[in-house]
Amino acid sequence: MNLSAVDLNLLVAFEALYETRNVTLAGQRIHRAQPSVSSALGRLRRLFNDELFLRTADGMQPTDHAIALMPAVSSALDQIRRALAQGVGFDPGAAHGRRFTLAASDYADVVLVPHIVARLRREAPAADLRVARLDRAAIYEQLDNGTVDIAIGGHLSPPKRMRATRLYEETFICIADKQHAGLRGRKLTLERYVALPHALFVPSDDGSARGVVDAGLARLGRKRRVACTFAHIVALPHAVAGTDLIATLARRAAQRLAGQSLSLRPLPPEVDPGPFAVDMISSRRAPTDAALAWLQGLIERAVKDMGG
Repeated sequence: MNLSAVDLNLLVAFEALYETRNVTLAGQRIHRAQPSVSSALGRLRRLFNDELFLRTADGMQPTDHAIALMPAVSSALDQIRRALAQGVGFDPGAAHGRRFTLAASDYADVVLVPHIVARLRREAPAADLRVARLDRAAIYEQLDNGTVDIAIGGHLSPPKRMRATRLYEETFICIADKQHAGLRGRKLTLERYVALPHALFVPSDDGSARGVVDAGLARLGRKRRVACTFAHIVALPHAVAGTDLIATLARRAAQRLAGQSLSLRPLPPEVDPGPFAVDMISSRRAPTDAALAWLQGLIERAVKDMGG
């Protein structure tokens, strides 16, 4: 395909159609009349030799080919937008068309992202935000190629080519049902900690049943029983409530997720791993992009909104 013969506006229309599933809404998003968007769709169909979008009762649904095309089209347009923004000041009050992509851990989704969203809606309501899953195996490549703007999470070890900003430190705590028969009126000692069954948040899909405290237990020659593992941190309080399970998780997440039926208990000092850093990671290009520099500042302001 001859790239010089391709109208970049067709890809902009494709992105708008994919995200809105509606010709009229797509036109409103890119400031074009409905007939113009329909014409662009016709040209896109001829260009890719595929229907791309099929009219249904639920709107314009993308074909398999359109679904396969979207990540590459979106990434290409985002990189072009960033290139055009080089050296140009960023006005958050006039940020229409700017879309940021954050990769956030489950923990950050619960604790920090709500404050980021609230700040963004106040300061740059015309900007869009995509919050993606933090893929620890691919995140640094994603930051390099621009498919992710900023990553936020704990226990990250970025390479030297990345920029790492310490946002704050977090600690661990244990949650249990308030009516837990083995803990009612009792201190959570090391002996009780290893005797009770545990629920564990495991963000990876490798079948692991080890968490941050297991290395400390191993040094003591002790081992706990992990009875249930979960892929999402929000599942832990629901699993613990009304059962004999206990769970160890980050303090701020526990405070946000634990309901009235759960108690928060300090870890036994023998196994407490101490604080860990929650970092913001970006590529070295970020300072030259005024919009990304502004976003980094917004995230730091959102941390202050969290309070203690």
